[in-house]
Amino acid sequence: MVYRRISGTIFAAILISAPAGAEHHISYDYGVEKGAEKWGQLSDKYSLCERGDMQSPIDLAKANAQGKIALSVNYQAGPLTVSNKGLTIQADFAAGSSMTSGGATFNLIQIHFHTPSEHAISGKRYPLAGHFVHATEDGKLGVLGVMFEEGSANAELDKILVAVPSGKSDIVTVSGQMIDPNGMLPADLTTYRYMGSLTTPPCSEGVNWHVLRDPITASAAQIAAFGKLMGDNARPLRASHNRLVVAPE
Repeated sequence: MVYRRISGTIFAAILISAPAGAEHHISYDYGVEKGAEKWGQLSDKYSLCERGDMQSPIDLAKANAQGKIALSVNYQAGPLTVSNKGLTIQADFAAGSSMTSGGATFNLIQIHFHTPSEHAISGKRYPLAGHFVHATEDGKLGVLGVMFEEGSANAELDKILVAVPSGKSDIVTVSGQMIDPNGMLPADLTTYRYMGSLTTPPCSEGVNWHVLRDPITASAAQIAAFGKLMGDNARPLRASHNRLVVAPE
């Protein structure tokens, strides 16, 4: 892969069952006392949230390179399995779907949501974002971010909203209902690319981030429903620290 400059990991295998991407026992939230600017002080296990220099999300307009990222997905429809994590809504996917980037294959595990979007472009955050979380066989994480703008309703989002409990819940599998992750992607997979972190504690670094350039639509009612279920669950933007951030050509 060749990048054109515009201007001058070690990852432990973890069980991804929440937006934090790891099992933990120290509570956190998006408020004042236990919010994003305090995460690194809540536990030694969360110290990267404060001292890490490869943290996410970032403003993608601060990219320092341009290039065409060879990204492809092989997503398959599967049983609808959802849960309300309290701080996010999540849909888990059956084995068999994957994303390929940089010669590596990342197996799709789950999608969870943020209101508003965590990543920004020139300061703009979309009202809703979905993060497709993947992992390679040896435990490296790859996340594909998709932004939703207000417009036509999204049929796959509707399936999640109808099925998910209104309060924090265990995993619910809906008998006879399928979900197709392809229905939550734009036609064009042109993407931004950089190395970052989980956006919730423990803020582990070494995450292969891809954020799609083109948004898709969700209705005003769908966006409002996610907001009501989750609240504002977007981490503030972090510094890029001169990392390689590749923007589409």
